[in-house]
Amino acid sequence: MPSRPLVVIGALLLAVPAFAAGTKPAADVRPRVDHHLKQVEDLAQHFESVMSQPCPHFASPGAWQAYLDGEVDRVVLLWAHVEQAWVEAKETGDDDVRRAAKAPRKRLDEARALLDKLQGCAVDNGAPFSQGTVWRKIEREVPKRQAQIALPQPDAAAVPRQ
Repeated sequence: MPSRPLVVIGALLLAVPAFAAGTKPAADVRPRVDHHLKQVEDLAQHFESVMSQPCPHFASPGAWQAYLDGEVDRVVLLWAHVEQAWVEAKETGDDDVRRAAKAPRKRLDEARALLDKLQGCAVDNGAPFSQGTVWRKIEREVPKRQAQIALPQPDAAAVPRQ
């Protein structure tokens, strides 16, 4: 049986990751979360305008596809910002920052409604549309986009000491 000091040291080593999570001050994390929330809001406003307008009509299937690809790309971007806001928020234990980061998850339901509308618009434009294919593309692309939009972490080694 290990000695008592070894057991205590082992327990402390196991506990360190739990304490390390969420230890950044809210003041350091909040601006990063706010950046992603601002992007989510801007994209949501775009989607609100798409939802409130009649379906656009295009002269060719290629033009419709380009429009659809752009809207799907915006859904991917919205989803990536929602996810990244939460990744950033988990770096602090501050409940207000965490609540703010979780709030835009309701926007993901609006993205579902948008795809329903786009499916109807595809029919109006005589174009094929498979929601399953579009959702698989979104699921595949979100992690890639999330990696692209993640804000760089300040390098502690690069900060001059005073």
